[in-house]
Amino acid sequence: MITTDFSPGSPCWLDLGTPDVPAAAAFYRTVFGWEYEAMGGTGDAGGSGEAEDFEGGMFRKDGKIVAGLGTLTEKGARSAWMIYYSVADADATTQAVERAGGTVRVPPMDLDEWGRMAQYSDPLGGQFAVWQPGTNKGAELVDEPGSLSWTELYTSDAAAAKEFYGSVLGWWYSDMEMPGGEGTYTLITPAGLPAERMHGGLLQLPSDQLALAGGRPYWHPVFAVADCDATVARVTGNGGTVQMGPADVPGVGRLAVCLDPANADFVVLAPEAG
Repeated sequence: MITTDFSPGSPCWLDLGTPDVPAAAAFYRTVFGWEYEAMGGTGDAGGSGEAEDFEGGMFRKDGKIVAGLGTLTEKGARSAWMIYYSVADADATTQAVERAGGTVRVPPMDLDEWGRMAQYSDPLGGQFAVWQPGTNKGAELVDEPGSLSWTELYTSDAAAAKEFYGSVLGWWYSDMEMPGGEGTYTLITPAGLPAERMHGGLLQLPSDQLALAGGRPYWHPVFAVADCDATVARVTGNGGTVQMGPADVPGVGRLAVCLDPANADFVVLAPEAG
């Protein structure tokens, strides 16, 4: 589970880069009930159109910040969610990324007193980011309906990914066989924490099944929902599509892999009743 104490190595934040901020704000407002708060403004670009600044801002759920939203500025980049992991020292993490064969996409930089961030690619091209907290620790709501509950990496080389992220973020791993003999799923836990603090997983797939990112690995968020099928209906009814599901996964819940109208991928999961 993901919690808001944000121990080192755990996911603490995510933001969406999109070519059309107002359209994305409207889509996620309908799908998850999020309200969009433009930076420097109080209007809700998800519906009322009162905010004039559509370059970026925050999503809130029940008044609590759940994610960020901004205009996609990197040339040739696809619309996607960027997941940030909490670290004690972004500069030391950057050095670890370089030693392990990764690429620094955005060098460590301060965001006022809020914290220090950096963005990277793993050796196979999977993009992720880190956050060294200052006054801002991360999202205010997690592991509840309409918020981040899991993170997942699709990669063409699970062994290489485990070695890289283990050396950079100190993760611990445990493998489980997927139902129906569909392969091995690796569960991820921050170093030193118990198994109930698992926060994500990674799955090896052939390169031809990674077409969404041009054959490169990619991370995506899993959002908890109360009703998977109802959420999927809102996705498809508002210009999104479904790659897989809805489907029941024993011991996990009912889930679907979705794309928003700009083809940013995410998963919705109604957890199995405990």
